[in-house]
Amino acid sequence: MKRHALPLALFGFCTAALMAQESPRDATFRTTIDALYPKLVETRRDIHAHPELSNEEERTAALVAERLRTLGLQVKTGVAKHGVVGLLDSGKPGPCVAIRADMDALPIKELRATSYRSQNPGVMHACGHDVHTTVGLGVAELLAKHRDQWRGSVKFLFQPAEEGMPPTYKGDWGAKLMIAEGAMDNPRPAAVFGLHCRPTITRTDGRGEDPHYLRAGQVAYAIGPDSANSDSFMVTIRGVMAHGSAPQRGVDAIVVAAEAITALQTIRSRQTDTRQPLVLSVGVIQGGQRQNILADEVTFGGTVRTYDAAFRDTVLEKMHRTLKGITEANGATYTMEYRKGYPSVINHKELATATLPSFRRLLGQDNVLEMVPGMGGEDFSYFAQVVPGFYFRLGVSNPDKEITGEIHTPAFDVDEACLKTGVAVMAAAACDFLDRN
Repeated sequence: MKRHALPLALFGFCTAALMAQESPRDATFRTTIDALYPKLVETRRDIHAHPELSNEEERTAALVAERLRTLGLQVKTGVAKHGVVGLLDSGKPGPCVAIRADMDALPIKELRATSYRSQNPGVMHACGHDVHTTVGLGVAELLAKHRDQWRGSVKFLFQPAEEGMPPTYKGDWGAKLMIAEGAMDNPRPAAVFGLHCRPTITRTDGRGEDPHYLRAGQVAYAIGPDSANSDSFMVTIRGVMAHGSAPQRGVDAIVVAAEAITALQTIRSRQTDTRQPLVLSVGVIQGGQRQNILADEVTFGGTVRTYDAAFRDTVLEKMHRTLKGITEANGATYTMEYRKGYPSVINHKELATATLPSFRRLLGQDNVLEMVPGMGGEDFSYFAQVVPGFYFRLGVSNPDKEITGEIHTPAFDVDEACLKTGVAVMAAAACDFLDRN
């Protein structure tokens, strides 16, 4: 993982007092965001009603590109299949800052009977990428209307395929492919910001409800590790088939697999430093043909989540050692396909620390919450390996409106007031960064 050492002055610690209260720009932006709100809602609902799976985001990408061109941005399409890169120049000298928004949906059937529910059966924006895309477009329109209020340039990265591709897919995708195809070049941003919808978080101070709702109008953050290295594995255990009445004549792959699955859990509980975060979960198992026949082959698969890259490799070595010992002891064999997924998102300490006053200025101290990092995966991490990055959570829940469903579930939805908050904080993060340079 790259570390980015930038001068502290670039992040503006000397300007903290200046940013303690609302600025004239804040007031101007707030008025414009209020006026844009109906359009933001309309855009979000349109995208939500027409969700597209990873690497299939043709309609969404076309909508994004058209909006950006109308606003006068330089637009490049077809990046990493359906990605869109837009560059907005203020006309005044200054650095470039990037804002990332992902566009893809999930293969989930929507449950909520809203007027904007998915019109694509079995596909749903269950992770809030419709909100992310709408916020990105809202920031672009806000800054295009007020070029006189900021300096430098802003690069908008509308990314496909964040949710990932099936194991059979060959090659790169999403953020990694966008970078490979030059999305972070010409100009290269000095920092990159991203956000993600969240209905709940775990607060570091232990206060609040359990789970603590992250409501519309609030944001949450972590400094340092924010999400995990997200890996997947598939193990095949091979034994010898025999009749169930004479098990001594075979090698029962089901028994060996059961022992292996149990033993893999001891990697976390007995073989690693308990202070090092690790999740090792088996989510699928398949095997056997008939009740009275010993299975000669069983497959099982799952996920491994860690923060540290070196520790990630240590866990893989221990998995091989465990599987090798158990299969050899039972006269079986094994193979394992291990797929390293997205690396951990590591929020840049100085960038995050310098950005938080912007959030507190707009939302108030009590609505900017520090959270316990999660073990989910996010390919924003690739952008944050190129330049300093700050990835934060946008509150979307509203228990009073029964909007509390978790992401990646059929009941997920958002309180659309979050759109105002998202545009406001993202615009402030970008503009204040540009001011500080």
